[in-house]
Amino acid sequence: MTDLLDPVSPDRAESFLTDHFQGVLVRPGDRSYDEVRAVWNGMHDRKPELIARCTGAADVSVALRYAVAAGRAVTVRGGGHNVAGTAVSDGSVMIDLSLMNRVDVDAGALTARAQGGCLLRDVDSATLAHGLACPAGVVSHTGLGGLALGGGYGWLARKWGLTCDHIVAAEVVLADGSIVEATEDDHAELLWGLRGSGGNLGVVTRFTLRLRPVGPVHHRTGVFPLADAAAALALYREFAERQGPDLHAVATLKIAGQQDWIPERLRGTPALFLTATWFGESAEGPEHTAPLFATAAPDAVLTRLLSFAELQALGDHGEPHGNRYYTKSCYLTDLTEGPVGQLLDATREIASPLSAIDFEYLRGAIGDVPDEDSAFPRRDAPYICTVSAQWTDPAEDAGHRAWSRRGVERLAEWHFGGAYVNYLQDEQPGKVAEVYGSARYARLAALKRRYDPENVLSGNQNISPAAP
Repeated sequence: MTDLLDPVSPDRAESFLTDHFQGVLVRPGDRSYDEVRAVWNGMHDRKPELIARCTGAADVSVALRYAVAAGRAVTVRGGGHNVAGTAVSDGSVMIDLSLMNRVDVDAGALTARAQGGCLLRDVDSATLAHGLACPAGVVSHTGLGGLALGGGYGWLARKWGLTCDHIVAAEVVLADGSIVEATEDDHAELLWGLRGSGGNLGVVTRFTLRLRPVGPVHHRTGVFPLADAAAALALYREFAERQGPDLHAVATLKIAGQQDWIPERLRGTPALFLTATWFGESAEGPEHTAPLFATAAPDAVLTRLLSFAELQALGDHGEPHGNRYYTKSCYLTDLTEGPVGQLLDATREIASPLSAIDFEYLRGAIGDVPDEDSAFPRRDAPYICTVSAQWTDPAEDAGHRAWSRRGVERLAEWHFGGAYVNYLQDEQPGKVAEVYGSARYARLAALKRRYDPENVLSGNQNISPAAP
């Protein structure tokens, strides 16, 4: 029997795959093909040559070695939630991890071992049974792998840090098919790179994650007509930049929906939503969130005590699978009158009731992690702004993409520099190097040369092994 790490010749690629792969192989024409190849962003209707639905690291190894022998490009699907659709491409081999969604929790050690195909809700479901959570994103059907490898902002980021900061170890299948465990003691440099590199150093089939204690959260949202937004955002800026680690305040500009708590006169009009969430003792929540609305009174307020699971799922209904999405983002130096005016102008130009502009103050625990501990860049960024277009009609693609791009471009005077790698798409050459900066990018390129010198894993925001 051929050893799994022996060279595979092109003429033996198919037999090697069928002899050794234990999962499910899906090809064009198979009944499940269209369902399995579909990703969250409906803009990316691409057709891989083969979908390898893996059951473990050994399957990933076989699929990678097959793809190299057959001369096929490779993509990797965890949750399929990346806005750029990097999980799927035409004519490629998709390594699909979605069947690998087991989570094992060691409550005593405050850790969880989560397979690479887990969604955030899979992790939350397992950890919250113990009153624990790993800081992660704000939509529960996001894939853990893509989020964590690119950083991982979320509700708990200011209190505990990014998702990537909680990667204690990782089982990784390398481009040559070998399987390693990256820890602080073994493959430590690879572990550094996995914490924020964007995920093209290897296929992570299992994460070991540090967990944090969580409980009920006090959540308060106020809605303001656009005419009052500038004054409300001045208060938001003052409140956000002084908030302690148990507070997290976010702002959203969008078309107000039809929810009962929103005044009828605001429904269907551009509006500002300010939210303050308190993670300390829940009884203290009203005292700590009320100052956000003290001097700029909203037209209506929704106050709730939520379980952490409910908080994590709040964004689910607003980002359904199959809609069309285009997102541009930037870091901002401040939220003074100049950028606020531009944000309000962009809001007046929203063409879809599903689109939104989100921004929030960062820092806190995000900036407490030393630069040398992870590949994640721009930890000192004050604000992040995301201009997210969402629509359903393909005929409207050009207009909505242009609105999103224009929304970020008009803020150029206040850009802090860099960008969040998980939101990159259709960028100009050299953008990834700019995001990481020359020293960090050179370190990542050295890792790429060591672990993937042929650039087999190049389907995402790619670190090139050819870089100096």
